[in-house]
Amino acid sequence: MNNLIIPENYKSSLDLIKTQKAIKLIKDYFQINLSDKLNLIRVSAPLFVDKQSGFNDNLSGSEIPVSFNVLQDGKNVELEIIHSLAKWKRNALASYNIEIGEGIYTDMNAIRSCEICDNTHSYYVDQWDWEKAISPDERSEEYLKKVVKDIYDVLLDTEEMLFQKFDDYKKILPKDITFVSTFELEEMYPDSSFEEREKLFAKEKGAIFISKIGRNLKCGKPHSLRAPDYDDWDLNGDIIVWNPILNDALELSSMGIRVDSKTLKRQLEESKTTNRLNYEFHQNLINGKYPECIGGGIGQSRLCMFFLQKAHIGEVQSSTWPKSMIEECKIHGINLL
Repeated sequence: MNNLIIPENYKSSLDLIKTQKAIKLIKDYFQINLSDKLNLIRVSAPLFVDKQSGFNDNLSGSEIPVSFNVLQDGKNVELEIIHSLAKWKRNALASYNIEIGEGIYTDMNAIRSCEICDNTHSYYVDQWDWEKAISPDERSEEYLKKVVKDIYDVLLDTEEMLFQKFDDYKKILPKDITFVSTFELEEMYPDSSFEEREKLFAKEKGAIFISKIGRNLKCGKPHSLRAPDYDDWDLNGDIIVWNPILNDALELSSMGIRVDSKTLKRQLEESKTTNRLNYEFHQNLINGKYPECIGGGIGQSRLCMFFLQKAHIGEVQSSTWPKSMIEECKIHGINLL
């Protein structure tokens, strides 16, 4: 049994070749305009990191990374395929001597073997991971919202570009993105699950930014789990849009202002993961070797899926899917790559 949604009377307006051309068009346009808007330069990034470095993203803490051993300097060293580059990018800012107000972005390709495949989830994850150096006084909700609006402007510009390029293209995004915290969502929908809250509010507004993810709500649980050692739980959030094809909310980006030394220690204590303080990344942060920064990831395949109004992420990304899902998609005209 798979978690597949089949939209009624679904038929993509683009065949395989036109889809590939449109994917390149979206990716080229979006990353160029994102880098201009946020003042970012493109850098190269690793596919795997040394486990002992602490550079891998622990996500919610329960996911197990794909790993393998290599022989280095006469010793066996365990390397991990990245989940994301959330921590690695902060180290890169220091290595590249990035000035305040400038930043980096890269193509992040990851394997998340614990994912459950469905219309929007894949074992293979591709993102634009970006990170920008900021001043200490920019560690604020006001600055976070400014950057979110900048990213949303690039989304709107990309949609307008597609509207001009393709006949009968239908715009989906609202003019503005709406901000809401997880605490406000809890007040608005006290009897709904965390997922239902996102869905209800995203459907009403069209595009939302849900902030303050990771800290416990009044119910005693967080809206969703978030690693304690990169985002400041009071200054982070997700960009979520309403996907009319699937009649569901779709997360396009997770981002936030990163922890400083004080916040890192507090969140590690709250999550009972102070053992991470032994890692290279965490020691560098505590010892002031990393700049203050803001950053996040923007899903490349999800962005293409959304803008091309596809029913399955496999229509814009080549990956592996359960045989039952492949067969059912084929029956209903969903062409997986």
